[in-house]
Amino acid sequence: MLPLQALTPDALARACGLQPAEARKVVAAVHRGEPIDAAQGVRRVALQAVRALGTVPTLEVRAVRRSALDPFVKLALATADGHVIETVRIPLERAGRFSVCVSSQAGCALACAFCATGRLGLARNLETWEIVEQVRLVRGTLESPRTQRVHGVVFQGMGEPLANVERVIEAIRVMCDPSAMAIDARNMTVCTSGLPTAIRRLARELPKVRLGLSIASARPEVRRSLMPIDAAHPLDEVLDAAEEHARVTGLAPMWAVTPLSGVNDTDDDARALAERLRRFEASAGVRPRLSVVPYNAIDVPGADPFERGDVARFVASLAEHGVRAHLRYSGGSDVAAACGQLAGRA
Repeated sequence: MLPLQALTPDALARACGLQPAEARKVVAAVHRGEPIDAAQGVRRVALQAVRALGTVPTLEVRAVRRSALDPFVKLALATADGHVIETVRIPLERAGRFSVCVSSQAGCALACAFCATGRLGLARNLETWEIVEQVRLVRGTLESPRTQRVHGVVFQGMGEPLANVERVIEAIRVMCDPSAMAIDARNMTVCTSGLPTAIRRLARELPKVRLGLSIASARPEVRRSLMPIDAAHPLDEVLDAAEEHARVTGLAPMWAVTPLSGVNDTDDDARALAERLRRFEASAGVRPRLSVVPYNAIDVPGADPFERGDVARFVASLAEHGVRAHLRYSGGSDVAAACGQLAGRA
């Protein structure tokens, strides 16, 4: 059976023999949460074909945890084969608008040292419909659908999105389609630890979607100690692909760094990062947007592998080296919804 929420109108028309206008109406009904039969102006034989071939599966909502610190909301969702993934509803500055931080894998194989998901190992890639369904379920948590809406999506939840690039691209196409979720591609960001081939593919196939890069440190030995993927794809190789992405799309990438006390928050780290950013700008013609993200504990006190670095001092050190950075707020830490904390808790 075809999961209908994972299909664009074109894909549905091909699969079920619908006329383009009929396919758009069926897709719209699915994403409004209405029965397929509610689609007006669709031939009976077309509806019969959709019912015969299509279904609308869902993920089990195991828990909805609302932060007491800020308006962040985390959903723990179970797949049919028992994996628990987490999705976060992020409030935006403009009232009534939200972004959804989605997961692309159950677990993760990359083992970044400062990320709770990296401790899990990889169970499997999520299917296209499982990615899309996370956003559908978050939309269901909106208290006032007429005045509130999902404005954007960030692929920064559990897993490495570009290790599941085929399904991530398919999910984005569905979510951007006017008949489905109608989310502007410019409000979507795919964040990666660094897979150069997939970065280039993203640029070719989704040139309006933004790219986020986890940097950790511009010093190779430090980055490799924190992000084992650097052994296979060193930062220079990753940034070469990111430069190509910037030239193809015209979009500035977002670089993210999380200062860890005594590890990557030194003046040497700030200097190396500033120098690498200037080289990128000179080559690509765009200046990366640099975000400094405070570290969020991934274990209980006394067992956590790191301490939060002095983010204010690190931002000031970057400024001394000529780079202006944005200190990003990472919310929901009291319900383990903040950056780096997602770990599939039921």
